[in-house]
Amino acid sequence: MTSPSGAEGAAKQAAREARSSPALRLLARGGYAANGVVHLLVGGIVIAVAAGAGADGDQAGAFKAVGAAPAGFLALWALALLLAALGVWHLANAVVITRGSDIKKWGVRIGEGGQALVFIALGVIAVSVALGARPDADETAQDASRGVLAIAGGPFLLGLVGLGLGIGGVAFVVMGVRRSFRTKVEIPPGAAGKAVTILGVVGFLAKGAALVAIGILLIVAAIRVEPEAAGGLDGAVRALREMTGGPFLVASIGGGLIAYGLFCFLRARYARL
Repeated sequence: MTSPSGAEGAAKQAAREARSSPALRLLARGGYAANGVVHLLVGGIVIAVAAGAGADGDQAGAFKAVGAAPAGFLALWALALLLAALGVWHLANAVVITRGSDIKKWGVRIGEGGQALVFIALGVIAVSVALGARPDADETAQDASRGVLAIAGGPFLLGLVGLGLGIGGVAFVVMGVRRSFRTKVEIPPGAAGKAVTILGVVGFLAKGAALVAIGILLIVAAIRVEPEAAGGLDGAVRALREMTGGPFLVASIGGGLIAYGLFCFLRARYARL
């Protein structure tokens, strides 16, 4: 029988081998580009929603748009592969982290693990759309919230999830303001370096604002014990649109998500892997 320490050592060795694989590195860079495609599409849809369109302003809506294009089936499978590979890359990073104090190491592990789950989940959504499914992120969020609210302590748990998303959004905003995302990329000289910085600042601010809005929806659902108040990005966008000056705010977020998508393309080239 393998001891716990032996199993941990084997996992770290497997993660190190994965990280050193040229194929996985190449696919991970492609994953950043695929994430850029998703954000470009989501940003464009969000701007359309700001103008009154009825499209789904979230990742599922982006994948549906890809699926409706010529050769969309193949494009969806390509996006799924690249996003899943990027998820595996972040998972390997979470396993092999060794530097820093225990608190810092666990913070990095949680961050890398969270990103791994996000990218793998996006890959699963892309596959489901390729196979003919038409997922509705808001409906899924409401169903999940309904299930959580039905259990003992459910409102508290749902509120914690919303708070976590809100904190994640604030973290994105802070990374944009402090430009700390530059530690994750090799900043090239000249105009390309300026483009990376400008797109990163705008993109991180917009993505952070979107996550904060989703977190607020979940907290409101928890306080009211109303799962219908919960929602994903599309629900958050539509809620913001109803506010005073909402269409302008939503359009700004859409433009920022496009900037984040362009940053992801540059990150595919300059990421520190």
